[in-house]
Amino acid sequence: MSIKPSENILDLFNDKPLVKCCAPMVRYSKLQFRNLVKLYDSDLVFTPMILADSFCKSSKARDNEFTTNALDLPLVTQFAANTTHDFVGASYLVAPFCDGVDLNCGCPQKWARDLCLGCEMLKNPQKIYELVRECRNRIVKTLTVSVKMRIQSSITDTVQILRQLEMCGVSFVTIHSRSVYDSVGPICEESLRAAVSNVRIPIIGNGGLVSLDNCLELQKRTGISGVMVANGILANPEIYSGSKVPSLGCIQNWLNICYNSTLTMADYNDVCDQTCNLTFEERSKNLTFQCFHHHLVFMLGKILTKSERRVFNNLKTFNSVLEFLENKFGLRPKLSDSKEEFLKTLKLNLDYSNRTCVYEELRPREEPTKGSTTYDYSHTNGKYFQEIFIEND
Repeated sequence: MSIKPSENILDLFNDKPLVKCCAPMVRYSKLQFRNLVKLYDSDLVFTPMILADSFCKSSKARDNEFTTNALDLPLVTQFAANTTHDFVGASYLVAPFCDGVDLNCGCPQKWARDLCLGCEMLKNPQKIYELVRECRNRIVKTLTVSVKMRIQSSITDTVQILRQLEMCGVSFVTIHSRSVYDSVGPICEESLRAAVSNVRIPIIGNGGLVSLDNCLELQKRTGISGVMVANGILANPEIYSGSKVPSLGCIQNWLNICYNSTLTMADYNDVCDQTCNLTFEERSKNLTFQCFHHHLVFMLGKILTKSERRVFNNLKTFNSVLEFLENKFGLRPKLSDSKEEFLKTLKLNLDYSNRTCVYEELRPREEPTKGSTTYDYSHTNGKYFQEIFIEND
């Protein structure tokens, strides 16, 4: 089993004036992107939301949904769950390979709400408290247990949930300061100020942040300990460095990270002896074309002209993307500078042996046998990508 270094996330809140987080994003906050944003002052990164029951029941789900490497820290694994055995069981499974776990109580997507996951959990706060309390009691104290939530219809109700979570031992809370019915528009800063004033745990503010200046101003107005950016960091992975648009160096780093993530140690040794241009196999290991291409679409949104975006957004193969980037910017993927650096990028071999015991212990014996919940994101491009695609059409 690969041994991964660890970091204490709570030290960030003590050591940094503002903790800057890359949000959990379906399809997008995967290992390669997490490695990229860590180069540009992101302090804390989150996995995409993972369905806890699938993670507990299926080794295939674990292999597909959670990957990490030695550069991927500090890392929070986010789960969607509505039972103690699923959330605590999944948290125990992943605990050796990350620095914290997070319960998603904010996802507004219909499929999640239909399964009583995400923001639907806020209708029954007692269940949230139960999951957090049991996880805190079962998992080693150095692993943070956090919650990401949306605000309630009243500030009083939001504060009451936060106070109860604090009593249950939650490490910190991320507040998307909009209601479950609002995806866009101004956030409720008053809710953030009330949260900071009424609890002692760190509060991370989320929603509508598109620049470092936005983040610093929000902290000044509300007193939050951290910020979390989603769409803004997709468009500009350098957002926390103060850059207004991604640099060509950032695009180059994305090519390098993606390319090296598809190699084994044996592949790396073979490529070291080659002098030709590096390229991707169209069916690459550890990387989908959708992931590779979509991130470039977001990053190049303010760099390419509209006619160039129309061409680039419709490319369908790795090689066509590489050809476009070489012709336009003179960029090609590069091999890691040294074997030591390459080893840090390798996906770790994760051994979950003997770690299903907590799930099996907590799972009710009378629970009917059923398949695990699955949701395949790969068959759709996602709302954010589709909006950009239409805008540039």
